[in-house]
Amino acid sequence: MKKIEKIKRVKGELRVPSDKSITHRAFILGALAYGETLVKEPLISEDTRATLEILKNLGTEVKENDNEIIIRGRNFIFTEPKEILDCKNSGTTARLMSGVLATQHFFSVLFGDESLRERPMLRVVEPLREMGAQIDGREEGNKLPISIRGGKLKGISYFNKRASAQVKSCLLLAGLRAEGVTEVIEPVLSRDHTERMLKLFGVEVITVPEERGHILKVKGGQELKGTEIYCPADPSSAAYFAALATLAPEGSLKLKDVLLNPTRDGFYRKLLEMGADITFENTREISNEPRADLIVRPVERLKAVKVEPEEVTSMIDEIPILAILMALADGVSEVRGAKELRYKESDRIKAVVHNLRKMGVKVEELEDGFIIEGTEKLKGAKIETFGDHRIAMAFAVAGLVTDEEVIIDRPECVSISYPQFWDDLFKIVEF
Repeated sequence: MKKIEKIKRVKGELRVPSDKSITHRAFILGALAYGETLVKEPLISEDTRATLEILKNLGTEVKENDNEIIIRGRNFIFTEPKEILDCKNSGTTARLMSGVLATQHFFSVLFGDESLRERPMLRVVEPLREMGAQIDGREEGNKLPISIRGGKLKGISYFNKRASAQVKSCLLLAGLRAEGVTEVIEPVLSRDHTERMLKLFGVEVITVPEERGHILKVKGGQELKGTEIYCPADPSSAAYFAALATLAPEGSLKLKDVLLNPTRDGFYRKLLEMGADITFENTREISNEPRADLIVRPVERLKAVKVEPEEVTSMIDEIPILAILMALADGVSEVRGAKELRYKESDRIKAVVHNLRKMGVKVEELEDGFIIEGTEKLKGAKIETFGDHRIAMAFAVAGLVTDEEVIIDRPECVSISYPQFWDDLFKIVEF
């Protein structure tokens, strides 16, 4: 349990940990490449550590220094693991490594913790089977553990109906060792870190925007050349602090080196739409990813907003903290088209609705989102995180702007993505 009390102000500056999605991909692509890859400022958390340990179990040499990791690439030639490969709680690890292992002729098994073992895998298993991989598992391969025997793959054309970046990335990685061309079609462009990073490694990725959506193509047989990747600060982690600085009674906060990829900055665009005071400084691009420093100041009252289905992919991880802002906005806010939130570390729609109601907010739960009637003050409550890091962090922010005491259960769950969250949070506030 962690008790949270109301703050007087925010202050100072903070560089939140690096982006989790980019760190996962840097480790994986570094292992797939030939030569060495230097990953600077990676996020080391339970999730990214799971990816790194699996790569080591497949024979990848890894050297860890202060704020950097050197990976000696295997050029797609891995060794058969002697044990099951534990993805812990990381869906990104499970789904992206499925694509990697599908290229290998040996036998492997992916496993995970209790939460991950209930998350759907058919979304990657079915297209990988279509490419030629032999995959089996619980519920006909929909649930971990799954076994994979890969090898000779053929390129396919696949419609990624959920616009899932994990599905897209899985198939692009498998397609690099498939015969012919692998094509992924999306109704809305999902996170594009994989295709941006593949270009850094020298891979040709063909992008074709057209009426039926976004089309990505990779030709099999391409080699990746080791490179240097500098990981930016995670916009999802920075979102909690931007929200807190917006809701705080007074002060200002500088958030340094924040990733502003157009497929990831939906939260900040929506926050500006609500009337937030954010200034963007030192805008630049490093390792093929845009970033900037953000100055955030409090505002007296936010405006209600709607999140439409086509906007969800650019802010999927930030919707819990956006819900806190909506709860303190003037008017009725809505989120639609976010059913994917039900399949995260917890059912995040249910978790958000349940806890906001505890804090005295009027919320209507929808199958694919919620409707929130804004209020001027939140009530104290004991928050049930359901072991979900994003629920814990979002309601911690709520607690810091609430007059009455808020208690967060299972506060340690933040270590999945942000191990030093509590330390950083209390560095930039005054009580």
